[in-house]
Amino acid sequence: MPALQDASHRPHRRLSLGLIGFGAFGRLAACHLSPHFALHVFDPAFAGSAGLAETAGCQIVVIAVPVARMADTIRAIAPHVRPGALVLDVGSVKVEPARLMRELLPPYVDIVATHPLFGPQSARSGVRGLKIALCPVRGRSHRRVAAFLQIALGLKVVTTTPDVHDRDAALSQGLTHLIAKVLVKMEPLPDLITTRSFDLLYEAVEMVRHDPPELFDAIERLNPYALEVRRRFFDLASALDADLHQSPVELRRPPLARRSGDLRALSGVSGNISPPPA
Repeated sequence: MPALQDASHRPHRRLSLGLIGFGAFGRLAACHLSPHFALHVFDPAFAGSAGLAETAGCQIVVIAVPVARMADTIRAIAPHVRPGALVLDVGSVKVEPARLMRELLPPYVDIVATHPLFGPQSARSGVRGLKIALCPVRGRSHRRVAAFLQIALGLKVVTTTPDVHDRDAALSQGLTHLIAKVLVKMEPLPDLITTRSFDLLYEAVEMVRHDPPELFDAIERLNPYALEVRRRFFDLASALDADLHQSPVELRRPPLARRSGDLRALSGVSGNISPPPA
């Protein structure tokens, strides 16, 4: 296992890091990792990339491809990874990537599944203080990974399991992206008569608006708990909609209670007020 936590302190002996995938998040990762490692990048769509064998043969390999392409990518790099290497992914779901890496990579590499809980939009001002989920899969390297992420990059590390991650992310991430998709389809949205809560909601929409379609598909289709969350959300929304078609709550209250409440509201006094005789 390479001495990962020392990478930022020994520039003349920098560890080699192979980045597989150079999309939006791959470029963000390269920006923050290149000061600490001898970076090699492989992406067929990137003209200046290194070869697959060279990149996969680095001391540390980071898989930054869409989750739907994870299986093919892992199979492609498996023959080239070196004994003692550390392999990580940065996918938005964790159960399936962790399983694929465990089953398809040779037993002589350490494996850590990660999910940076941010993207290019939310990291525009830097990554310090942002969160990353870290799931140990094989070996003991996760401790050194966590130390590097905390000390060198200033990230808040949340150590968890792939299953717990996907259960939580199905709601926290899946529902956020789902609501954002719906709001985008409702545009144009108001920009003048808005409340603070709406402004915050709109900020969340803007953070995920430009995410690639593959990310939304992974979050909603490849998280094993996302369907359950969506069904519950839409069931509750339908029940609420049906309830709103009933008589208003105020009209369903007993007449005497309504009259008492009206008197208190008009008088501005919270003390005991007897209702007028019927």
